[in-house]
Amino acid sequence: MTNEELTVSTLRMLSTEAIEKAKSGHPGICLGAAPIGFTLFAKHLKHNPKDPAFFDRDRFVLSAGHGSALLYSLFHVFGYGLTKEDLMRFRQHTSKTPGHPEYGVTAGVEVSTGPLGQGVANAVGFALAERVLARRFNKPDCTIVDHYTYALCGDGCMMEGIENEAASFAGTQKLDKLIVLYDSNRITIEGSTDLAFTEDVGKRHEALGWQVLRVNDGESIDQISAAITLAKAEKQKPSLIIINTTIGYGSPLAGTCKCHGAPLGADNIKALRKALGYKTPAFDVAPQVTDYIAELAPAFAKYESDWNKAVKTYKTKYPEDYEEFQRWRKGNIDFAELDCIYDKPQKDEATRASSQRILNAIAEKNPFVVGGSADLATSNMVVINDGGDMSAEEGGRNIHFGIREHAMGAICNGMYLHGGLLPFCATFTVFADYMKSAIRMSALMNIPVVYILSHDSIGVGEDGPTHQPIEQLEMLRSIPNIKVFRPADSKETAAAYESAWTGKSPTAIVLSRQSLKQLDCTGTDALYGGYIAADSDKETPDVILISNGSELALALDAKKRLAADKIDARVVSMPCKELFDIQTVKYRESILPSNVRARVAVEAGRSVGWYKYVGLDGECCCIDTFGMSAPANIMFEICGFNTDTVIKLAKKTIKNCAKAEALIGAAKENDQ
Repeated sequence: MTNEELTVSTLRMLSTEAIEKAKSGHPGICLGAAPIGFTLFAKHLKHNPKDPAFFDRDRFVLSAGHGSALLYSLFHVFGYGLTKEDLMRFRQHTSKTPGHPEYGVTAGVEVSTGPLGQGVANAVGFALAERVLARRFNKPDCTIVDHYTYALCGDGCMMEGIENEAASFAGTQKLDKLIVLYDSNRITIEGSTDLAFTEDVGKRHEALGWQVLRVNDGESIDQISAAITLAKAEKQKPSLIIINTTIGYGSPLAGTCKCHGAPLGADNIKALRKALGYKTPAFDVAPQVTDYIAELAPAFAKYESDWNKAVKTYKTKYPEDYEEFQRWRKGNIDFAELDCIYDKPQKDEATRASSQRILNAIAEKNPFVVGGSADLATSNMVVINDGGDMSAEEGGRNIHFGIREHAMGAICNGMYLHGGLLPFCATFTVFADYMKSAIRMSALMNIPVVYILSHDSIGVGEDGPTHQPIEQLEMLRSIPNIKVFRPADSKETAAAYESAWTGKSPTAIVLSRQSLKQLDCTGTDALYGGYIAADSDKETPDVILISNGSELALALDAKKRLAADKIDARVVSMPCKELFDIQTVKYRESILPSNVRARVAVEAGRSVGWYKYVGLDGECCCIDTFGMSAPANIMFEICGFNTDTVIKLAKKTIKNCAKAEALIGAAKENDQ
C-alpha cells in the first residue's frame, strides 16, 4: 500500500471510528470524500498546519458540514494540533470536535457550517474578499495577497437555493480563484437523488458562468489533482469540479442511504477494515503515514515563510501601503474622530437618509468598509459615494448582490471571516426572512456583520401587507447574540453604527422610509440600548411610555398632553433591547423602576416581545395583524398609532395598576 493510499485509508478509519465512539455522525461522506480531502491538503492547499491562521493561506470551507469527522481527521493527520483524544471526544460537550464545524472552536475551521449550501456562499465571500484586497494592495513587483478559496459540498448543498444564488453571483463576478469540489455520490437521507434531483448540475453552472470539470473516478488521486490544477489555471471563471464518489466507500453499506447519517456499527467497521486492508489500531496513525506527512511539512512551512519574505519586501518598498494593509487587517474604526455623525440635521429626515449620510462619513475615513444591497441600494440608501461599483472588471466598494438576500448575508459572513474588510448588506426589513439563516450564522459565530434594513414598518404604506414588516423585528430579536437597533432619529442612527462596528456581534439597523422629527433628547445614550428621553417631574412617574423608531415622537407628544391631565409620564427610548438588557441592574432600575407598574410600549410591530418590559399590568400600542394597502399616514391612523391611543392606554394601565394595588391591599387586610 502506497503512502497516499494508506493516508486515505487512515482518514477513512479515523473518521468512522470517531463516529462509532460517539454513536452519532455521518460516515458516508467521510468514506467517499476522503481522497478529495487528502488530495487537496497534501498536493494543492497553501497552508501551514503549524500556523493555521497565517494570512495568505488558501481558505477551505466544508460546506457539507455533516462530514466534520473527515475534516477533523485531516487536521489530526496533517498536524493542526487536534489530538487523538480530541477525535475520541467527537460530538461531546466542550470538545474541539463538535458535530458540525464551528468557527472559533477548532483551529483550521474558517467558518461555521451546518445548514447546507451556506458554506458555498461563505466561500464566495472569501474569494470576493481576496480579490478586493489583491486589487488594492498587490504591486506589479510585489504580491502579498494571492490565494484560492476551496469549498467541498455535496448533493444537499446543490439542492439548496442559496447555492444557486451564490453561484450566480460568483459567475457574474468571475471569481476565478474560487474552486468548488462537488462530492457527487447521488445519495441523500431518503435514498437516491433521482427521487428529487435530476437536473444537470454541470450545465446549470456552465450557464451561470462557471468552468465545469468532471472526475469520473473519485478514488483516483491523480484525476482529482489534475482537475484542481486545471481549475487553478482558469483565470476568468470560478470552477466546479464534479467528482463521482461512492458514499460509504469500502463498507457493506456503500452506495446506500443507510450509511449517510448513522454509525456503521461494529460489524460493518470490521468489514471495512478488511476491505481496506487496514491493520492500524483504532485512533492510531501508522508510522508510515506520520513519516509521509513529515516529508510534506517543510513545503507547508515554506508557504508561510515565502509570504513573510514578500511582506518584508513590501514593507520596505511600499511603507505607506504596508501600514494601510495592517490597518485594513485590524479593521478598527475610530469613532472619536467621527463626532460629526452625531450632528443634528436641520430638517426632518427618514432614518434611512440619516444612515446614508452617516455610512458615508464612516466609509470616507475607513476604506475597508464595503457592502451593498439586494438590488435596493437607492431605496435602502446604502450607496458609498464615489465608491465605484464592484464588478469583475472594476474594484469598487458598492457590491451589487442582485435579488439574492440569502446568499448576500452568507457572502458577507465569508467576507468578514476572510479578514481585511468590514462588510454590510441591505434590503427591506420584510425580506430579512429571506436571509434569516445567514443572519443566524453571523450571530452564532459572533461576527460583526451589519444588516441595514430599511422600510421598517407599516410606514411602507401603499405596497401593502406583503411588504409591511409586522413580525420581523421580533424575529430578529429572537436570535441570540444579535443587536437590533430601531433608531428614532439621526443621532440614534449614529449610535447604531458606532455600536455595530465597535462590537463583536452582528447588528440589524432597522430604518424608516418616512421622514422623522429630529429630537433634542436623543444622542449617545442610545449606546445603552434604553435611556430616559423625557423624564417626569415627580420622583416617581405616574406612567412610563417606552418606544423607539418613528413612534418615539408620538410618545413624547403623548407625554405633553398627559401633563395637561395632571398625569406625569416618563418617556424611555428603547432603540436596542439587547443592549439595554446587558446593562447593570442598577442602570436598568434607574430607567424602568420596578415600583412603576403602569407602562405602555409603543412600537409599530408585534407586541409579543414587549410584555417583558410592560409586565402584566402594562399595555402595548403595537400591531398584531397584517397591514393593508394604504398611504402610510392613513395606515398609522387606522392601526391606532396616534397620540389619542397612547393617552388612552396610559390612563388604562394607571387605572389597572390602581385596581391591582387595591386588591393587594384588601388581600393583606384579610390576611391580618
